[in-house]
Amino acid sequence: MSTKRTTTTRRSIEVEYWVIDDDGRLTDPNALVDAAAGVEREFVRPLLEIKTTPCGSTAELRTELFDRIGRVLDRADDLGMGLVPLSTPIAAETVRDRPCDRTDVQDRVLGADFEYVRHCAGTHVHVEQDPGGEIDQLNALTALDPALALVNSSPYYRGERLADGARSKLYRRLAYERLPHQGRLWRYTTDTDEWTRRLERRYEEFVTAAMDAGVERRTVESCFDPESAVWTPVQLREEFGTVEWRSPDAALPSQVVRLVDGVVDVVEAVRDVGVRIGDRTGTLTDEAVVIPAFDAVLGYVDAAMREGLDNDAVRSYLGRMGFDVTAFDPLSRGFDATEPVSPEQARRLRLDYAERLASDVRHARSLNAD
Repeated sequence: MSTKRTTTTRRSIEVEYWVIDDDGRLTDPNALVDAAAGVEREFVRPLLEIKTTPCGSTAELRTELFDRIGRVLDRADDLGMGLVPLSTPIAAETVRDRPCDRTDVQDRVLGADFEYVRHCAGTHVHVEQDPGGEIDQLNALTALDPALALVNSSPYYRGERLADGARSKLYRRLAYERLPHQGRLWRYTTDTDEWTRRLERRYEEFVTAAMDAGVERRTVESCFDPESAVWTPVQLREEFGTVEWRSPDAALPSQVVRLVDGVVDVVEAVRDVGVRIGDRTGTLTDEAVVIPAFDAVLGYVDAAMREGLDNDAVRSYLGRMGFDVTAFDPLSRGFDATEPVSPEQARRLRLDYAERLASDVRHARSLNAD
């Protein structure tokens, strides 16, 4: 019988939202950046990122996230702007970069495929590393990657249905097709030394690709280091002292907080009882965290991208791993994705979902006031 520790794992969120004007058109969010702490521009012009600090509980995380988003929305409302909680802007329109050497390097390395990345808005979840247990955490979060299905928020790319989780497919199957080790899920890791070797190999692949594209090595090295040059969905982040999970879509704040709560529950179970690799099923109990063989995880991930929670195997797997699947209602399910979406329809949809986000925040504020 294990003895559980009473300390909690700190967690933080980075969530990206599209910024629109009062006609539903994508617009520059510069006027919103100083509305709250933790608000930053992203590499494409109409995208805004809102971050929290490391928080010791779900309640603390919820309060801080909703406060920061609420402050941004207050400013946005004054300016006739809104935040859209969707992983893609839906329609086929130009999404322009902000001038940046780092972005220029990626653009030259990926070429035309970098266009896929410009249409993606996501959520990054950070959990505090457990000294000596980092690899167990890393492997557990790798096994939890199919939980991206819980918050799939857009099936569209350029107005056409791509998958239940369009952003995940854009990143993993299209943007990094020529550098597949960069964007796809990596196999379980045995120790931190192996992880470091993987990073170094991937970094050299990226530097070589950049040089082949005409970028000088010193330019690449001034913009990237081994840790910041990879986009694999689960990473050890020495810079922050966290394990980072980058798979979830942008979504409503309440959905994001609920997802983080479920993830941290599993991570804390791993801290208390450890983790072991089983066959193809996986399970979470008070006595053990058993994760499936990696190839089985990939099967669940593919189904999570393609069908989301409509896939019975994904729902069953996430339930076995401790998630209350019935508590989630991914935004992708609300789309009638059988027909192409025109730019005019996309603008109306953005306005609708911006109002849903504002309502989500208003509801949280009213609960906090009570």
